Amino acid sequence: MNFHIPHITLPAYFCYGLLGLLLVVQLYYILFVYRKLARYRVKSHADAATTAAVTVIICAHNEQENLKTFLPHILNQDYPEFEVIVVNDSSDDETPWILHDFEQQYSHLRVIDVKDHIRFKHNKKFALTLGIKGAKHQVLVMTDADCQPESNQWLREMAGAYTEGKEIVLGYSPYFKASGFLNKLIRFETTHTAMSYLAYAIKGNAYMGVGRNLSYLKDLFFKGKGFNAHMHIKSGDDDLFVNKNATATNINIAIHPDAHTYSVPKASWKSYNKQKGRHAGASVFYKMRHKSMLGTQLISAFLFYCLLIVTLSLFPSLWFIGLGIYLLRYCCQLIIFAPIYKKLAVKDLLIWLPILDIFYYFYICLNGVFNRKKKQVSWK
Repeated sequence: MNFHIPHITLPAYFCYGLLGLLLVVQLYYILFVYRKLARYRVKSHADAATTAAVTVIICAHNEQENLKTFLPHILNQDYPEFEVIVVNDSSDDETPWILHDFEQQYSHLRVIDVKDHIRFKHNKKFALTLGIKGAKHQVLVMTDADCQPESNQWLREMAGAYTEGKEIVLGYSPYFKASGFLNKLIRFETTHTAMSYLAYAIKGNAYMGVGRNLSYLKDLFFKGKGFNAHMHIKSGDDDLFVNKNATATNINIAIHPDAHTYSVPKASWKSYNKQKGRHAGASVFYKMRHKSMLGTQLISAFLFYCLLIVTLSLFPSLWFIGLGIYLLRYCCQLIIFAPIYKKLAVKDLLIWLPILDIFYYFYICLNGVFNRKKKQVSWK
């Protein structure tokens, strides 16, 4: 049986040549960036010799239900010496009373109340700064009111990662699993973000962290003048701080399963769109080299899928070329992503990779275009 190779026109050469170039760019990120995390040996820091005193800081605005559900998991950590500071940021629900009850039960819980001011509109960074100023200890661990540590060894894992010369520890915070496509997309996007910032941290080029599970030293906060450089932006208390203060040697990561903190995902597209718009607004202020490397990865993947669709539509007789290019990228993704997804506790998403990957790039690119300049009105 003879296989007839169709005549390849000049436009087809151009389109497939460009598609091949985009493939090369994508393979660079898959094989030379994400592979760093795939090959990373996850180790526990819980038995580290250093058990420095720790301050956990949580900012809460109208979080009565989350505090009742998740705060006990933080207060009951198995750690020699730690305090928990909850900054009650102008809550008008039952948050103050719930925190008062917890204070009666736990002597290592302290509450800092922030009141609304008629002339002064503050944001989360202001509340977090108050918490940091009030911290008794040098090692600070940040999380959110809707976060639950995977185990009572969470603080041992985070604090134990402070080996010599380290000033920042990047944790990982997946979302709780639920039914529905939105939940899969949120968890996929969170995984993609995590494997990117963790891989770059391993490479010595850290550019962000997530405030749901992030630690840094109090001295570093004041040495870097806190959030002064971006106080006018409502978001960015986590990623912009790391972007400004990370060096090639002062970062460590803590991704042992006991170090994970699970968070409650958005339940509607409207709230998720708002959240992603807020994140897109902060990324504008990353260092130029970080914006370039992240933008190249994102845009090249978006254009890869766009051009793949175009070539299959315009040159149907050459479908096998487009399919071959796609399968090469997909197979490389499977090989590299499989161990990463296992480390990040999202193995169930691997089977959804072909669908979620294309949806993710189209959604993130379009969301960023429409929300990048939108004014932020809240830190929630």
